[in-house]
Amino acid sequence: MRTANIGTLKNQLSAYLRFVRNGEEVIVCDRNVPVARILPLVGDASLTSIKVGLTEVETRLASTRKIRPPKEEMDWEAFWALPRPTVSDEAVREAIEWAKGDG
Repeated sequence: MRTANIGTLKNQLSAYLRFVRNGEEVIVCDRNVPVARILPLVGDASLTSIKVGLTEVETRLASTRKIRPPKEEMDWEAFWALPRPTVSDEAVREAIEWAKGDG
């Protein structure tokens, strides 16, 4: 937990917000008297982009900008309707040999 007087906070706001993004709490003081607390946002989907199916850990990572949540839900029907690539038997054999370390 960090503390900052209002003047210092105004002059170094970006640095203090970086601490908050990294999960720290900042206490704001007015002449060394605590008046407010700045906390990181965790799990507040209304203030970030759509979090479709994110776990609690993923939500926390998204709030600290370690990962980027999806902008929209995956359309699986459209995904599976895409044309499938054709791969020759020889290319498959080469990939298997490479994966096994034989090639």
